[in-house]
Amino acid sequence: MNFFKRAWLNLIAKKGRTILLILVTSAILLFVLAGLLIRNAADAATSNAKKSVGATLTLSANRDAAFKSMRKSSRSDSTSKPTKPSLSLTPVKLADVKQIASLSNVKNYNLTASTSVNASSFDAISTSTSSSVSADQGGPGGSDSKMTSSQGDIAVTGVSTTALTTNFTSGGYKITKGRGIKASDANSNNIIVESELAKQESLSVGDTVTVKSVSGSKSYKLKIVGIYKAPSTSGSTQMGPGATDPSNTVYSSYTLANTIKGTKYKNTADSVTFNVSDPAKVNSVKKAGTKLISTSKYSLSANDASYQSVKASMTNIKSFADKIVWLVAIAGTIILALIIILMIRERRYEIGVLLSLGESRAKIIAQFFVEMFLVLIVAMGIAGAGGTFVGNKLGEQLVSQQTSSTATTVQSTSNGPSGQMGGGGQAPSGNAPSGSTGRGGASFMDSSTDKTELDVQVTPTNLAELGGFGLAIIFVSITLASVGILRLSPRKVLID
Repeated sequence: MNFFKRAWLNLIAKKGRTILLILVTSAILLFVLAGLLIRNAADAATSNAKKSVGATLTLSANRDAAFKSMRKSSRSDSTSKPTKPSLSLTPVKLADVKQIASLSNVKNYNLTASTSVNASSFDAISTSTSSSVSADQGGPGGSDSKMTSSQGDIAVTGVSTTALTTNFTSGGYKITKGRGIKASDANSNNIIVESELAKQESLSVGDTVTVKSVSGSKSYKLKIVGIYKAPSTSGSTQMGPGATDPSNTVYSSYTLANTIKGTKYKNTADSVTFNVSDPAKVNSVKKAGTKLISTSKYSLSANDASYQSVKASMTNIKSFADKIVWLVAIAGTIILALIIILMIRERRYEIGVLLSLGESRAKIIAQFFVEMFLVLIVAMGIAGAGGTFVGNKLGEQLVSQQTSSTATTVQSTSNGPSGQMGGGGQAPSGNAPSGSTGRGGASFMDSSTDKTELDVQVTPTNLAELGGFGLAIIFVSITLASVGILRLSPRKVLID
């Protein structure tokens, strides 16, 4: 009798055993498929992170070179009347910015310039815990050579557009009325104010307020085009120079901040953030950009922490998924081998009869393989139907664990001495409002990681991989279980 037919008749006759084999094989294949789906989804998520998370380059004054120059100047003047050394930082020229912006993989850029003014037609919010800004933080915008004796009570953070500013892109700061600062606001006096300041002074979109420069009596009339809401967790470390409360920070175009600081700051910026379209190319873009600038004046630093964070999380998930696949495959092979061994022991008489009739041992083993192959086909259908559900549940749990771990790591990093993540595109000069301080940096990273999802879907390729694993498992299982068949003697089996 053909061993294919014998295999089919045996499965039909032994329905209970067949159902047991199908259930056991389905459970094994289900977890193998879940591991394969999570691994492939992690690869896809890492690839998508290149587009969604992004990376930045920050061009700002070279503080290390400035400190060396200051110390050198201090030593050379030691013979003359001693004077207090001053740190001179070179503002970034727009001509240099445009050269870097023309490089490939640079998507867009955001200019930042900060200063402070005194409120004139309204009162700034004051707090009892306010303190003066440390001299280590530099002057307004970090560009002046000396700190003035008094700082303004309103911090002015000038940007190209708030849509590219970390505080707003991370979701921490939100426009509640009107609009944000746009590129078209260049050379205008348009500003957006914080909602608490607007409530206290009854300010609304369209109103005009007057401020005065800190040094001198020059006044500026500023038009409110929007109102933003800062997070309730904002602390004093997020204030600009001279501001007594985070709500005293107003956003404007960088041109207005430069106008307030003086004519010598025209066509400059304190720092520039370049958004790189492909995080994997951030180092090559940095290398090309460094060749275009004077390293004695400027510093070009890269930050792809968000991308690396997502990549690390997905790598860990992929590693765990690989372990699931192999552990389940090994355990499944052992379990199936034991079941088949027991099944063969129960069928010793059947095997003895077949051998006595002249059936070869190879065909008997092939019959067992055909039986398990038919079981495998049914089990693959069951595993394929439930693989998406199981994969999604495992994936969600793994992403949740990795997100929590990443958030903890980022929080501890952002709470460092400088409180600057660097990803906000700000020079380390105390210009926190437009940058990313300890809390702001964590929020940015959290939002990136929270958005990371595993798209777990069963594809024909996944089923092909699953079939390969399944065939390998039953082949090894039957091979191990068939060792005893090769030693069986038909006469001894029938006599026993």
